[in-house]
Amino acid sequence: MPRKLTAGARKRPVQKEPQRPSALRLWLRRRRPMLRPAGKAGALLVLFGVAAMGVASLDPASKLTAAFDRASTGAAARVGGLRVTEVRIEGARNATPAMLREAIGVRAGDPILAFAPQAARERLEAIAWIESAEVQRHLSGLVLVRLRERAPFAIWQNNGRFAIIDREGRTVATDRLDAFGPLPLVVGAGAEKTAAPLYDLLRGVPDVLARTQALVRIGERRWNLRLHSGTDVMLPEGHEDAALLRLAELQKGNQILDRPLQVVDLRLPDRLVLRGNPAPPEVAPPAAARARAGRSG
Repeated sequence: MPRKLTAGARKRPVQKEPQRPSALRLWLRRRRPMLRPAGKAGALLVLFGVAAMGVASLDPASKLTAAFDRASTGAAARVGGLRVTEVRIEGARNATPAMLREAIGVRAGDPILAFAPQAARERLEAIAWIESAEVQRHLSGLVLVRLRERAPFAIWQNNGRFAIIDREGRTVATDRLDAFGPLPLVVGAGAEKTAAPLYDLLRGVPDVLARTQALVRIGERRWNLRLHSGTDVMLPEGHEDAALLRLAELQKGNQILDRPLQVVDLRLPDRLVLRGNPAPPEVAPPAAARARAGRSG
């Protein structure tokens, strides 16, 4: 006959066998010290990504890169251990190395995530020689800088001062003027901004260009050509091309530019005005010579 279970026996809990930890938990427990730095780095990168996405939602075209640059400095650079190994500059000819290093603002050994390419580009383009700059940051440790420099066009003289200018009239240097080879000389206020078109016209009349020493701006409205001989060729305002062709024909037929002239005036289309060099003044003989001449008379 089966035995009845007492109340105490019915309430007694059934003991279960202890569960053994899974293989995944054992693997994670053994590698916990190794995973802590990676977990911190991952958390930092997640925070950086959230910050960048928040700024990008406001202005994705202009602020995403700046937000990432600000967020990825400091701790992330130290955790990752990423360093600059090389700064490579391409396209530099006239800008000095010291000037470029100061503008780039980074050197080998610096944390690469702390380097802001956009800020470096802006500093580089503030240099007079630099027309445009491209700055790249690679996680391999390379900082690559590509430059496009302004080309020296002419020497500009104004109020006794000299400067190297480009075709648009920007001053790119005020020293080492003889370091850039033979350049045209342009003189006067406003000459730096307007000389390039006239020089291009002169290149079409090589006989005139070869005899021209300087392009002189008169009253910020018209040009004179100062020749090596000292002659001034006066050009009409706004019609320099026709006047130069006329001058080239006069030189070919009459060698007008090789004559001892003070002025060649081409300002009137139907008239040519030439002014010769003034004759040297007569020198009076000394008093003793005049006395001898009187006695002999």
